[in-house]
Amino acid sequence: MGKVEENKKKKKDAIVNSAFTLFIDNGIKDTSIADIMKKAELAKGTFYLYFKDKYEVRDYLVRKKAAQIFENAIEELKEKNITEFEDKIIFIVDNILDQLSNNKILLKFISKNLSWGILRHSIENVPVNDGETAADYIEQLARESDRPVRNLEMLVFMIAELVNSTAHSVILYQQPVTLPELKKELYPLIITMIHSFEE
Repeated sequence: MGKVEENKKKKKDAIVNSAFTLFIDNGIKDTSIADIMKKAELAKGTFYLYFKDKYEVRDYLVRKKAAQIFENAIEELKEKNITEFEDKIIFIVDNILDQLSNNKILLKFISKNLSWGILRHSIENVPVNDGETAADYIEQLARESDRPVRNLEMLVFMIAELVNSTAHSVILYQQPVTLPELKKELYPLIITMIHSFEE
């Protein structure tokens, strides 16, 4: 990376990191571009070299944070000796739930702003390991399975929606059950879902 590119990256990182802190502390609605740039210690006009508005920064952050969570889960899975596709998916889900449980602020930010479009972009486009995306890795897991899976994108969508919709209140408020209780009921449902997509 040349000096110009490195300088651009530093400025973009400063904007993104400042925005994340302010979004968490004040909410997106009550955070202005001027606030972000003041915290980043950059001129306000610099913002528009990188983003068109604060909602584009929000979407970038959600994609980046979601990709980091996937990357952590995938890296830990690679260290395990798990052979079955369904067990690998359960491991990834379990790891993601534990990461979010250990970082409730991140959960609040992501779950408030996560749509399938943003999640899909993270899975399909954001590298999580040596240029490999989460989608590449999940497709590889499916190909390696003894039982081929049809319509993998829909399966991932349904699992993501199920996990996102059930885990939010459980992790943040322990309502209507605790996280271990949710996992006990959730994982058999995910396995059943996977089996229903097998060819």
